[in-house]
Amino acid sequence: MVGFGRGPLSLVSQLGPSRFSYCLTSYLSPTPSRLYFGAFANLNSTNTSSSSSSGSPVQSTPFVVNPALPSMYFLSLRGISLGTKRLPIDPLAFAINDDGTGGVVIDSGTSITWLQQDAYEAVRRGLLSAIPLPAMNDTDIGLDTCFQWPPPPNVTVTVPDFVFHFDGANMTLPPENYMLIASTTGYLCLAMVPSGVGTIIGNYQQQNLHILYDIANSFLSFVPAPCDII
Repeated sequence: MVGFGRGPLSLVSQLGPSRFSYCLTSYLSPTPSRLYFGAFANLNSTNTSSSSSSGSPVQSTPFVVNPALPSMYFLSLRGISLGTKRLPIDPLAFAINDDGTGGVVIDSGTSITWLQQDAYEAVRRGLLSAIPLPAMNDTDIGLDTCFQWPPPPNVTVTVPDFVFHFDGANMTLPPENYMLIASTTGYLCLAMVPSGVGTIIGNYQQQNLHILYDIANSFLSFVPAPCDII
């Protein structure tokens, strides 16, 4: 385990770079992921000028300071969409509370995303409405938003993109970044679980995104990238 936080024991703090980045390959890929520090942490290594080879622009959003947890990377999340549909989620679901609880953290060391309870229920309802398949509960892997898979021959299924709307940036996740096929049952499941307080964006959702942490200027940048070849 390598610590990337801003606490004194993390590798980042001990090396002292002003910025670092990583690009996480697909979960089942045998190719190792890349980690860059300092001048090597540059999103232009995955693209040309300001846009990636896929045409997606580099986007940036400021970090939010939580005095109760200063070593963690908090972000200002404004809302969530499934495809083009903005979900009815109160923005207060993503706010940092007076006692330091709540808020939204991006964390490379957490596997799947822990989504604040109200936001999770809105995502669940949105998926049940968007995917015309029988809903399942996969207790084998602890995920309760699952669907029969593969679909019957006469049923067409389009799984929408998932979008995190941050302050000044939109992080669009293709279906493979937030849905998974359960190995034990074969169900199609949401790779997120509900959280009583706060949201943690895990590494499953960060696959094939080149993500830059600019510590000196206090912002996060990201762009879709083929992480297995950069």
